[in-house]
Amino acid sequence: MLGDQRGQASVELVAAVPVALLAGLAAWQLALLGHAAWLTAHAARAAARADAVGRSPEPAARSVLPHSLEGGLLVNRSGRHVRVRVRVPLPLRGRSGVPITARSSLGGRP
Repeated sequence: MLGDQRGQASVELVAAVPVALLAGLAAWQLALLGHAAWLTAHAARAAARADAVGRSPEPAARSVLPHSLEGGLLVNRSGRHVRVRVRVPLPLRGRSGVPITARSSLGGRP
């Protein structure tokens, strides 16, 4: 019969599942990037606090980051500012990851 609708829901489900999975993966990566940006800003503040009292900023930044973000950590002190950069590993971007940078200053040493 030409107007038979049996099996249509199954076909629509099979077509919709990959789209839903891709949308979920994209949302997960955006959440991961947002969380990493928040953690990087926190690490920059910790590094600036350490620099303000005369301590090394890199161990302070490393102490507040999770182990997964410590591998790509780069801390630069420039004048009164401390800049922290991490590389966020993303499954869809390959092994290189996405760099996220934050800068902070508490008036540290000149």
